[in-house]
Amino acid sequence: MNSFTMKVFAGNANPALAKEICGCLNVGLGKAYVRSFSDGEIYLQIQENVRGADVFVVQSTTTNEFLLELLIIVDALRRASAERITAVVPYFGYARQDRKHQGRVPITAKLVANLLTTAGIGRLVTVDLHAQQIQGFFDIPVDHLLALPVQIGYLEQLDLRNPMVVSPDTGSTKIADALARRLRLPLAIIDKRRTGDSSVEAVSLIGEVRGHDVILIDDMITTAGSICAAITVARQHDAQRVVPVCSHAVLCGNAFERLRDSGIHELVVTDTIPLKRRFAELPITVLSIAGLLGKAIERIHTNQSVSALFV
Repeated sequence: MNSFTMKVFAGNANPALAKEICGCLNVGLGKAYVRSFSDGEIYLQIQENVRGADVFVVQSTTTNEFLLELLIIVDALRRASAERITAVVPYFGYARQDRKHQGRVPITAKLVANLLTTAGIGRLVTVDLHAQQIQGFFDIPVDHLLALPVQIGYLEQLDLRNPMVVSPDTGSTKIADALARRLRLPLAIIDKRRTGDSSVEAVSLIGEVRGHDVILIDDMITTAGSICAAITVARQHDAQRVVPVCSHAVLCGNAFERLRDSGIHELVVTDTIPLKRRFAELPITVLSIAGLLGKAIERIHTNQSVSALFV
């Protein structure tokens, strides 16, 4: 049992999720003052004693500003003599820049890992990393949680007829296979070719979806090019109901127009990233991962195994 006091703080990335996590843990959200000066610089003050505390900082790094906020919060906690600092990063930004795919480009995910470690975190908790090898970029413990338990709980309640799981591209095959195995469903894979940063041409389907209700699963939806191309392919092959599912609703660029024009009946996401206001017009179901993260935080604080939460 950990004798240190648990404290939870949050930046401005997702305060609603942080408060919900605190509700699951039956603790109050730590008091911190965070604002930006007129020149854009960030000012922060921790407004309560954290000396000797076991501190968890909840902050998705969806923007450069939120990443910098996280670094500044961690630095302030370290200088205020917190005993242990764990960064709870539901969405880990820059995860797609995990390798050199051409000459003279950075490995930005590794740079972010170095920044977080240098700032003073002793542990990282994150959800559905785009590239699992990023865990190896850290020389501190990394708890990589999957949103599958939350997603499966919801999908099992849907009245799907003759369902099957479809991976929208070969890169999502592992998570699609894990879902198919848990639900004991057949699996199909869409082979796609990317023609630009936000444009995708899906070219073939490996498997038979005719007459099936289809669950399309991916770790994130950014501009919605991949998922909408996959929806089109599934329908062209006579799938019935198509339910796209993702963990991280990044949703930028032309995502709104693409999803609206795709005619989806329902898109299932989690609250690792707050849903932008305009997307409330679309049929989107948001699942909470606060319970999952709350259990992870509690287990870390009490020095219990977190592996039971992995799928």
